[in-house]
Amino acid sequence: MSMRKLAWPGRIEDGRRVLKYVDALSEAVALEMARDKNVFLFGLDVDDHKAIQGSTRGLLDRFGPERVFTTPLSEDAMTGVAIGAAMAGMRPIHVHIRMDFLMLCMNQLVNIAAKARYMYGGQIKVPLVVRTIIGKSWGQGAQHSQGLHSMFMHVPGLKVCAPSNAHDAKGALIAAIRDDNPVVFVEHRLLYATEAFVAEAPFVVAPGRARVCRFGRDVTIVGISNMVVEALRAADLLKEAGVSAEVIDPIWLAPLDSDTIVESVRRTRKLVIVDNGWSMCGAGAEIAARVAEACAGEGPLQIQRLGFAPTPCPPSPPLEAAFYPNPATIAAAAYKLARPDAQAWAPDAAKAELAYQLQFKGPF
Repeated sequence: MSMRKLAWPGRIEDGRRVLKYVDALSEAVALEMARDKNVFLFGLDVDDHKAIQGSTRGLLDRFGPERVFTTPLSEDAMTGVAIGAAMAGMRPIHVHIRMDFLMLCMNQLVNIAAKARYMYGGQIKVPLVVRTIIGKSWGQGAQHSQGLHSMFMHVPGLKVCAPSNAHDAKGALIAAIRDDNPVVFVEHRLLYATEAFVAEAPFVVAPGRARVCRFGRDVTIVGISNMVVEALRAADLLKEAGVSAEVIDPIWLAPLDSDTIVESVRRTRKLVIVDNGWSMCGAGAEIAARVAEACAGEGPLQIQRLGFAPTPCPPSPPLEAAFYPNPATIAAAAYKLARPDAQAWAPDAAKAELAYQLQFKGPF
């Protein structure tokens, strides 16, 4: 099968292909399934006509039911199947529609998948990718809106990736499939329709490499998952107020490229971390700690974390809106750090709506 037949069409802009996040995921899997016969895809409804919001669309037709198939509603048992297959030399991609239900297979992931290579002296590999979806959308409430990536960052032996755009989604998913260790691959559902420049040929976005999305001099903003998009919108609002914000996307949370973040904060001396999870013991706490350790004794340093409000996610739309950071709250927090002696500032509310539909196409 030619690579051209495996590529999703997208559209051409400035001579480059623009692809949706959701199609970049499908394309990455298709390319790796064609390259390696040991790669297979399974999970509840991956072969359904809606195909996990379109992210597995077309794969059943291309590769058949022996390599693309649904499962019973049994997360724990199916995770055991995935781990066993990986130990036997296959490269399974196990899809979970919601990250909330990874709690049902924590023992499998934490005690078996993450530790097997270490416990067997490197003789056992577990090349498993767990695709899992997070995020708000239409008031899904306390058990369907959680971002639990920090729980997996805590575990040695697990890699965690949370790409914020279609380019990185394709490259990081290919890297995850080729990795000999288990990877928890976190996708925010509101990013699925966003677009970016994406090359047709296979490429990897390697673990442990962050990206500076926008350069700035006054304050550093680190966004996680879709909060990168909201941080970029906040940077636009800050620019109107005369504040230059640098925006960094870690892409991979474990291993975490803290060097890129530290380098930026050494210049700005001010850091805002925006997470798509709770702040308590969250990814932002780890980033803040690393920056504080690296910059200790180098002069004044200001750090602030933003994340979920300290409560389960409410289903009411007005309360849900207050639950999440947004461009206005991010911009106001960054402004306060950058201009500590100025009066409190907040951007025009009309310009500060959630910006998940914003198209960030570079730099790549």
